[in-house]
Amino acid sequence: MSRARDVAYDCVMAVSTEGAYANLLMPSLLERMRLEGRDAGFATELAYGTLRMRGLYDAIVEKASGRDPRDLDPEVRVSLWLGAHQHLAMRVPPHAAVNETVSQVRRERGQGASKLANAVMRRITERDAEAWLALVAPGDSRHAIATRNSHPEWVVRELEDALAADGHQGEVVALLESDNSPARVTLVARPGLVDREELIQQAGGEAGEYSPYAVVLPGGRPGDLEAVAEGTAAVQDEGSQVVAAALVAAQPVEPGERWLDLCSGPGGKAALLGALAADGAATLDAVELHPHRADLVRRSTRAVPEGVVTIHTGDGTTWGDDGTYDRIVLDAPCSGLGALRRRPESRWRRQPEDLDELVPLQQRLLANAERLLAPGGLLAYITCSPVLAETRDIVAGTTLRQIDARDAVAAVTDTTPRMWGAGPHVQLWTHIHGTDSMFLALLEKPGV
Repeated sequence: MSRARDVAYDCVMAVSTEGAYANLLMPSLLERMRLEGRDAGFATELAYGTLRMRGLYDAIVEKASGRDPRDLDPEVRVSLWLGAHQHLAMRVPPHAAVNETVSQVRRERGQGASKLANAVMRRITERDAEAWLALVAPGDSRHAIATRNSHPEWVVRELEDALAADGHQGEVVALLESDNSPARVTLVARPGLVDREELIQQAGGEAGEYSPYAVVLPGGRPGDLEAVAEGTAAVQDEGSQVVAAALVAAQPVEPGERWLDLCSGPGGKAALLGALAADGAATLDAVELHPHRADLVRRSTRAVPEGVVTIHTGDGTTWGDDGTYDRIVLDAPCSGLGALRRRPESRWRRQPEDLDELVPLQQRLLANAERLLAPGGLLAYITCSPVLAETRDIVAGTTLRQIDARDAVAAVTDTTPRMWGAGPHVQLWTHIHGTDSMFLALLEKPGV
C-alpha cells in the first residue's frame, strides 16, 4: 500500500497547496503509478476522504499537538490529515498509521519534523473516532455540527436555511452526512444514441431510480466503456439528467423549435438536450464563455446527429438576439454547494463572499435569457446549489411567470407531482433523493 499512500499524499498536497482538482488529478496519478483494483481504491478513498474531513482533522490535530494546524509546514499538516483518516475512518492499524505518517514526514521535511509527527500521531491513535468527536465537537451547536461533519460553519448555515425554506427543517445533519458519502458513478444513456438496456448490459450496471436515461455502475472505470468512448453515454448525475429533461417534458415539442443552452460547458446537459432535440426535430445552440470549455461541449455532443447542435463561444450575459428561442436552459454558475460529495475540496475553497459575485452574475444571465426567450417559450433556471440567494431569490426577480416544475419532473421520473415538494420549483436533496442537490424553476414568457 506504500505506493497508494504516496498517490494520496501527492493528490492532497496538490489540491491543498496548488489549487488542483482531485477528480481531474487522481486518474492521472493512478495511471502514472500503475495502480488498479484494491490499491487504486485505497488511494482514492484516502485522498478523497481526507479532503472531505480535513476540517475535523484540523480540530483533532490542534487538540493533539497544542498548535494551530495552519502554523505547521504544509507537508506535515497534510501527512497528519492522512494519518488521522487512516486511523479514524479506514480501520488501518494504529501502528501502521503512525509509522506511515512518520515516514512520509521524514522523507518530505526531515528528522526533526518526523519527531513532531510521531508525537502527534501517537496521541491521535490513543482515541477512536467517537472519543475524538466527543472531545473536539461536543453539543449540538452549529459550530459543533460543522466540526463533526467537516463543513465550514457558513455552509452549514446556508444549508439550514435552504432546508427550512423547503420544509425540511432539522435535516441538516443528514444532508451533511450525505455530503461525506462518496457518490455512485451514474451514466446517462443519451436517448436515440444508445439504448439504456444495452448500456446496462455493457456496463454491468442497473437502472437509475428517477431518470429514464440513468445507469448506475457498480464500480470500474467508465471511460473504458465503448458507449462512453463514442459519446453515446457519459458520466452525469441523475439529478442533472432529470432537471434538463424536465424542460423538454414540460410541454410537447413542435418540429422546428429552437433551443438554447446559455452556459453549456462542460456539455453534459447540452448533449442530453441535443439528443432530445434530434428526436423532436428541434435544434440547439450551446453557448460557452471560455474557449477550452466550448471544446469540452464539442466533445460531449460529438455523437449527436450533425446539424442539431451548434456551439458558440460567447458571453451569456449579452449573447443573442431578442425573442429567438422556444426553450432555454440556464444552468447558472453557482457555489456548487449541492455537489459537495463529488468535489471533496470545494467546501474549503468557497467563501461567503463568493455569493457577492455569483448572485449578480446569475441575475444578469437570467435577464439575458428572459430577453432571448420567445413569447410562449419556456426557460429552465437550474443551479447545483440549494442556497436561497442563488435559487428562489434569483427567480423572484424575474418578470416571467413561474409554472409548476413538479409536473414536468413527475413526467420525466414517472412519479407523482406531490413527491417533489410544495412547488412551484423543485429542489432535489442529496440525503433524500441520492442525487446532487439540484434546483429547478420553470419560467414561461406570456404569448403575444
